[in-house]
This record gives sequence, structure tokens and C-alpha cells, in this order.
Amino acid sequence: MAAIKEWGPKGWARPQCWQARSRKSSKSEGRHTSRIVDLSLEIYDKAPTFWLDPKTAVIEHLRIENMKYNITQLVISTHLGTHLDAPFHFFDSGRTVDRLDLSRGFGPASVLDFSAKGPKGIITREDLVKHDTLLVQNARIIIRTGWDHVFPAPRYFTDYPGIDPEACELLAERKVACLAMDMPSIYGPDYVTVHQALLRAEVLIVEGLANLDRLKGTTVFFAALPLRIRGRDGSPCRAIAVDGLNDAELKLFGGIDHYEAPGT
Repeated sequence: MAAIKEWGPKGWARPQCWQARSRKSSKSEGRHTSRIVDLSLEIYDKAPTFWLDPKTAVIEHLRIENMKYNITQLVISTHLGTHLDAPFHFFDSGRTVDRLDLSRGFGPASVLDFSAKGPKGIITREDLVKHDTLLVQNARIIIRTGWDHVFPAPRYFTDYPGIDPEACELLAERKVACLAMDMPSIYGPDYVTVHQALLRAEVLIVEGLANLDRLKGTTVFFAALPLRIRGRDGSPCRAIAVDGLNDAELKLFGGIDHYEAPGT
């Protein structure tokens, strides 16, 4: 195992092979250029959701002035803001969020730019086929449309671009591990068909990403992990990307293809 050395904020660690790159980079660039980009929307009191979804409440429960500590009550949807879907979201017999394979949302990912689509634009099978070499088994695909900049306006939930059923079937056929996007959902006109196509194939769906325009690379390290909510359909998540890694650094995580579930 590579030697571990501390780096960055206290408590983070960096393999020795990364240290070698940093020393090399420091001579030519003056510093290492990889960075963490937060891809998550904020959760706050009355944060908007789809009209049928549970409404958001962030409530002060106790304060330092009366109990010497702050603690807050959350009333939120499992699909609030940046979140992921488990198969149980559309199948009663489907895997629940506490039983998901976490490796599907943890590893190298390809960012596809569809920002030219605009409101209610449709990403088709033909659009995805243009990136055919990336659509392979266990791939993680991130769809960028720029729609996060519309949040929290009401039309964020009504006019978003979509990925049509044929495109979703293609991703399911290719057995990709994860489909992530900066829209609040996949495809409004037929949300059942597209969700079922992907979740039947156990494609991890991550919706409501933000800040994809801050990514400089088209391949990043991506992480989106859910709360361990027993027996339920989805979870808000804190999604991040590490941008600026080279191929060797990405390969450190590229081999993680198995999740050891609790109790195994």
C-alpha cells in the first residue's frame, strides 16, 4: 500500500504517488491544481420542492441560550434538493436506499455538456450516442445543462431539460453504474417510464446537482452518498467532484467496484 501523508485541511491524506506529482507540478505550475467542487444545492427552511412532495421545514429545537447547545429539527422529503433515487422509489420490490451499492456513486465520472438544450430541451438517444465510447458498463455519467442556475424559481421544477425514454433505455442497456444530472428530475412528460428503465437496471440516479459549470475537466472523481435511511426510497446527499486529477490519480479509485454491505 502506498505511504500516506497528510495534506490539505487537517485530517485529509494523500498517497505518496500524489505527493510525487505535486512536487513535479510545483516546479512547473507552482502548486497542485486539483480541487474539490461542491455539487450540492443548499437545504434551508421552506426550500422548494415538486408540488406534490413533502414541504421543507428547518426548525430551531434548542439553543445555546437555554440548553447550552444548538440542535435543529428537519422535516424534509427524501428527494429534496441534491438527492439520489433507490429502486424502491418506483418498485415495491426494489432495493432500498440503505441497501444500495455505494460504489456506484463513488469513482471516476464523465461530464457531458448539454447546456445548449435550454428549457424543456430533450436529450435523445442520438445525443448520447455521440459519446458512445463513454457509455460502458459501470460508467458514471454526469449530465450538465446549467439548469441549477434557475433554482429556486418555480420554473426550475416545470421547464427543466429532460432525458427521453430511448436515451434512458440506452444507458440501462449499457449497464452504466450512475446517471447524475443538474435537473430536478429526468423527464417530466413520462417520469415513470424513464425512472423504471434505469432503476430496473439498478442504475443509481442522482438528481439536483449544482455548480457543474465550475468543473474544468470532462473526467472527475465523483462522490454522492446517501443517508442510511432504513427501508426507504431515496435520500438527500452531499455530492462533490474532485477536478484536475490526472489519469494515475483517478485510477486509485477506478478499481473500487464492490460495496461491502453492513452485516456481510
